[in-house]
Amino acid sequence: MPVQSRMPVPAAAEEALAELAARAASLDAASGGNLLECFASVPDPRDARGIRHSLASVLALCTAAVLCGNTSIEDVTAWVAAGPQRVLAAAGCRRGGPGACVAPHPDTVVRIFTALGAQALASHAGAFLARRAQPGPVAFPVAGPGRLPAIAADGKAMRGAIGADGAVPYLLAAAVHGTGTVIAERLIGPKTNEVPELAPLLRELNQYYCLAGHVITLDALHTVRAHAAFICGELLAHYVMTVKCNTPALYQALDALDWASVPVQHEVTEAGHGRRERRTIQVTDAPEAVKALFPHARQAALIERYVTRKVRKRKKGSRKYKTTEVRSAIAVFVITSLDAREAGPVHLADYVRGQWTIENKVHWVRDVTFREDSSRVRTGPRPRIMATLRNLAIGLIRQAGHTRIAVTIRKLKYDTDLLLAVLGLQNAA
Repeated sequence: MPVQSRMPVPAAAEEALAELAARAASLDAASGGNLLECFASVPDPRDARGIRHSLASVLALCTAAVLCGNTSIEDVTAWVAAGPQRVLAAAGCRRGGPGACVAPHPDTVVRIFTALGAQALASHAGAFLARRAQPGPVAFPVAGPGRLPAIAADGKAMRGAIGADGAVPYLLAAAVHGTGTVIAERLIGPKTNEVPELAPLLRELNQYYCLAGHVITLDALHTVRAHAAFICGELLAHYVMTVKCNTPALYQALDALDWASVPVQHEVTEAGHGRRERRTIQVTDAPEAVKALFPHARQAALIERYVTRKVRKRKKGSRKYKTTEVRSAIAVFVITSLDAREAGPVHLADYVRGQWTIENKVHWVRDVTFREDSSRVRTGPRPRIMATLRNLAIGLIRQAGHTRIAVTIRKLKYDTDLLLAVLGLQNAA
């Protein structure tokens, strides 16, 4: 039979396919096939002579300990030393004389935590979660307004720790909207802040998780021209940024728009936790004056939030309580590189709301469920290693389909099958 000739592939398409293949290879190399292979890629700081427990086994057991709700290094090492045999076997621990698996000694875990490179662990753990969360390449151009994959970036203080300069260290992280899976993390160094560290964080993430076509959501701190140009120019992504008074020229330009003539195009009402909330959004094309102030600006939005909540108050000198309703209203401006063909009002409202994913589903969980702010781990890489293991535990639980972190942790304490399933090591024994 004659061989059918295929259409020649344009050079640009071949380069794009080659770049995607290279990114996929980088992601596979950084993440590994399973959790043990991911940890095996982390550089081991120990001398090869005399190693009795592999770094991958120790870190897998520490992750299992955090998944079971252990919040301090002392609790983690105690759980590892008394770990169930099935978990020790699945983690690849060596076997002793009678054939039983031997758990690492608590001192071994502490020594590893003291010498381990925290950034290397965070990068490989983020790549592992990113590989499982990768939505695939986004088609260009989009057919119409729709929900694009989105990444939220925000920083958090490790209040229980002390950096080399004596100040509280900060971690800047990037998390997937919806699940709150942390796929990149970067330590903010001394004498700097979150703003100059955002580009290196996203640039490193883009090496193994293609951000082209994604939406990067940022709070008002990161609403700067350099970030807008970087996200759209180098990453080929989109941004949705909140505008406040820290950018006075842009804020005044948006405030001067005739919002009274722009109708409310989307409205959401929610009730719960003793309060009622109504959110509205008005969207308009960015005028030339705004485009001149901010790179790649395509649309501007005004979001207003009206909250009514019940508060119990007691008059001075009285034992009786009186329930009163307190009303508040907040308005915020939004600027985005998405035009009306790519995102409608409902999508912009969703992106802005999704920025709170990293605060509600990551930072709040680490503070409340894992008690990170009350941690007594102070110095060296250990506070950051524990933060990475908490991020990894949250990501593993969410990617396994569980939404209630505290409830799932209570189940994991007593259900070895569920623990191995969340770790993805049930077939490794």
